[in-house]
Amino acid sequence: MSFLQPLLLWGLIAASIPIIIHLLNRRRHKTVMWAAMQFLLKATRESRGKKKLRHILILTCRTLGIAALAAAAARPVLSGIMGWGGGKPDVVVLVLDRSASMEATPKSGTVPRRELALQRVRDVLADLDGTRLVLIDSASETPQDVPTPDVLDRISSTSPTDTAADLPSMLSRAAEFLTETPGRAEVWIASDLQASNWEPQNERWTSVRAALASLPQPPKLRVLSMGGDSSPNQSVRILSSRRAGAQLSLDIEIVRSDDASAPMNLPLTVTLNGVRSTSNVTLAGQNFRFRKTLPIPPKEESGYGWLSIPGDGNLRDNAAFFAYGPSRPVKSILVAPPGEAANYLAIAAAPNGHAAQSVERIDPAQLSRLETADVATIFWAAPLPTGTTAETINRFLIDGGEVVFFAPQGESNLEFLGVRWSAISTSEKDKFFILDSWDHDDGLLRDGLDSTPIPADRMKALKRRIPEGEAAILARWDDGKPFLVRRVVERGTAWFAGSLPDYTWSNLGDADVLLPVTQRAIAEGAERFDAGYLATLGTRAAMPRPGETRARLDDYGAPVPSNESFEAGIHRFGDRILAINRPAREDDLAIIPRNTLNDLLKETGFTFLDDRGTSSKENVSQDVWRGFLAAMLFFLISEALLCLPRRSAADHLPGSNRPGQPKKA
Repeated sequence: MSFLQPLLLWGLIAASIPIIIHLLNRRRHKTVMWAAMQFLLKATRESRGKKKLRHILILTCRTLGIAALAAAAARPVLSGIMGWGGGKPDVVVLVLDRSASMEATPKSGTVPRRELALQRVRDVLADLDGTRLVLIDSASETPQDVPTPDVLDRISSTSPTDTAADLPSMLSRAAEFLTETPGRAEVWIASDLQASNWEPQNERWTSVRAALASLPQPPKLRVLSMGGDSSPNQSVRILSSRRAGAQLSLDIEIVRSDDASAPMNLPLTVTLNGVRSTSNVTLAGQNFRFRKTLPIPPKEESGYGWLSIPGDGNLRDNAAFFAYGPSRPVKSILVAPPGEAANYLAIAAAPNGHAAQSVERIDPAQLSRLETADVATIFWAAPLPTGTTAETINRFLIDGGEVVFFAPQGESNLEFLGVRWSAISTSEKDKFFILDSWDHDDGLLRDGLDSTPIPADRMKALKRRIPEGEAAILARWDDGKPFLVRRVVERGTAWFAGSLPDYTWSNLGDADVLLPVTQRAIAEGAERFDAGYLATLGTRAAMPRPGETRARLDDYGAPVPSNESFEAGIHRFGDRILAINRPAREDDLAIIPRNTLNDLLKETGFTFLDDRGTSSKENVSQDVWRGFLAAMLFFLISEALLCLPRRSAADHLPGSNRPGQPKKA
């Protein structure tokens, strides 16, 4: 609660006047012990306690009545954000989350949470004349003064974006700003508490709390949570985009946030180089992944487009953008000695019917120089690389290439990326090593887009080598030993598979496992050539290079020119065309629980307001001076009633005389 006229609170001193008068009145009379009156004192002693309590109540009502009058004159304002303990601050730093998830509308509402938060803050600040307002938004993270709260929802720095938010970074910027800003300050955080934006496991929270506590005058921290259930919503995302000849393959994911028990038909509109086409997609569950192939018009070597679905509970996740360039062949390199394993790997890397794919085998004994500029994937069935070859492979991985290492036939103790092969182990007679468990959601053995699993349990091995070292395990043998591990090197990935497609080793040569593994590795490696056409908002790749200017090419939605660097779409940077999409984590709607928030902001003394309103017309601030006036009247009336003389017991006797009544003879 704050006061619009805080100087009038000095009137509370007047509440002490009845107490002072009472104390002075007690000092006017001296107590004299008179024997003749002792019997009267004894007779009234029993009722003295009730009279004393009555006098205390009268004095209390008089004092509280004057205090209520003074408080009403100061015009108190009760705000859900300010709470009961808030006075008027000198500066308010508004930390505004304007990520894509803040554009979700509450259930049964039509106004996005970002607009609701701005309206709540504007209503509160309208009652705080003279308070300086500084905005730190999640897109720019730059402190800027707002001249008046009335323009808070009309400036570009509070408009919607397709970006993510970084709450630890924003609060660090707020602490840096307050180190140079004297006076009583408050930090207001307006957010939907999305876990991916708050990053509760991030170690930066320790430094954030320390920075706030080290300020000369630590600010009050207030969290305005735009919570509650959201309206039904569907989001669309492009998982990958690959051009193969005259076709463009898009791996698409659509996620539903509402009840997915009943199938749903959703219109999906594809816009390719200005031409629109619409088809229906049947969503049978919460998450639906599928592949869509688009024919590329002849003589159009490059182009762009986007996918869109109808408007729903969040308009910022209804589109996904793509771009493509000239077609190029997909080349792989196979480093292996001649033999059965090399033959099966060559067939799987460039099977019949895949004219755009080719593979070149290089004998390890003749490996003097490795050219990887136009290579998507390297399959390595030889001792691990060393020296300049290892440096070449490492650079290839950094540039986004994929390398799949298979267990070499000869004994070797070499190491690459901290991983080495164990000695060859052989199964017992008439027994096999059987692939028992693998990751169905990630890696080369993951399920298909339609959730069809790879029959990896059919794989059996007579010989194996265990990949040892620091790497993520994605598949295990039946005895728990790892079969497939992964090491991520910047944009690329190195895979280590503990067997060979050689029937003296295993049945890996069967197409059940080897073909999907190699084709997925090739597809992921080829994405490094398409990566020049795709980027994510907030990354360095989505920014123009020195000397380039930005221009928006698509007409989806309502682009804001002053905000285009924070919006998804098709952008031209000089001679480059780039499809920029929202971060994937913005589709993860999990929020942090209240106890986690308490841990993140512990020892800051923050206050929390869970705003579940659905309309911008709802006001979280209200004048309460009328309540104080009502309280004053109550206390004064109570004091008057307590001061009324009580009727004596004699007035109730049957024969007692009343004024004006004649006596009987």
